[in-house]
Amino acid sequence: MTTAGGAAAVRAAGAETSLPELPEVETVRRGLEPVLTGRRILHAEIRRPDLRWPLPEGLADRLTGARVEALRRRSKYILADLAGGDTLIVHLGMSGRMLVSIPEAPAPGAAAVHPHPGRHDHVVLDIEGGARVTFNDARRFGAMDLWPTAALASHPRLAPLGPEPLGNEFDGPYLTARLARRLAPIKTLLLDQSMVAGLGNIYVCEALWRAGISPLRQAGSLRPDEIERLVVAVRAVLNDAIAAGGSSLRDYRQADGELGYFQHVFAVYAREGEACTREGCGGIVRRTVQGGRSSFHCPDCQHA
Repeated sequence: MTTAGGAAAVRAAGAETSLPELPEVETVRRGLEPVLTGRRILHAEIRRPDLRWPLPEGLADRLTGARVEALRRRSKYILADLAGGDTLIVHLGMSGRMLVSIPEAPAPGAAAVHPHPGRHDHVVLDIEGGARVTFNDARRFGAMDLWPTAALASHPRLAPLGPEPLGNEFDGPYLTARLARRLAPIKTLLLDQSMVAGLGNIYVCEALWRAGISPLRQAGSLRPDEIERLVVAVRAVLNDAIAAGGSSLRDYRQADGELGYFQHVFAVYAREGEACTREGCGGIVRRTVQGGRSSFHCPDCQHA
């Protein structure tokens, strides 16, 4: 996408959903990786003192000149490991986006320019090679922090997190042990970030449908074979959503400015009153409220 003046290509590498979940955050990370990894931050501009919480003291000076060694994700956090031994921690909140601006070749004698920072552009990073990365957040529910890389496990936002659902630690035996004798609904526990990191409402609803398990089911009543099926479903739905670039609700875009399209293949999420898509089922998707959040499921093929 080219700006009206033709001076820069702007790509949205961020998400704006009710709350970006793991696939959206992973899509953001992948969109940022080509312009950040292995490159120095030539200049950092911090345009306000806080987001959801106060930004670290001297953040601009600490980022300027730092080289990004690696770009990772933990749960719904993007982690930029810096050569100096610190990690920049980024959370998108509800409306945060990471915007990548790449100047096109200027006309002879003209300097390449980036779009001027807007009202909701709170952190601006000029990157070696010419790219600019801007953290834009209209609601300011996002967050940034800088923390020693070697001590990341002790960060107050990361320390309580459970295993990654796409990692080796999340498997049938682990989940069986964690769910044993639990009376809470399985949906509620899967949203508990200390149980498993990064899952949100959309993909828990979709995974439970794939596994044929009602979100209302008491967690401790699940059999080992059902738990194994659920683990497989969680991994599959996350991988499918990442491959689709996430789910575009509200203004979410991929790094190249395109919409994610996983929302077009939702089986149950936001499909209240519609026919279940499972072959031979014939049920109707129902919406219930659990813990203040909407749950969508098919009572005919998701066993309570």
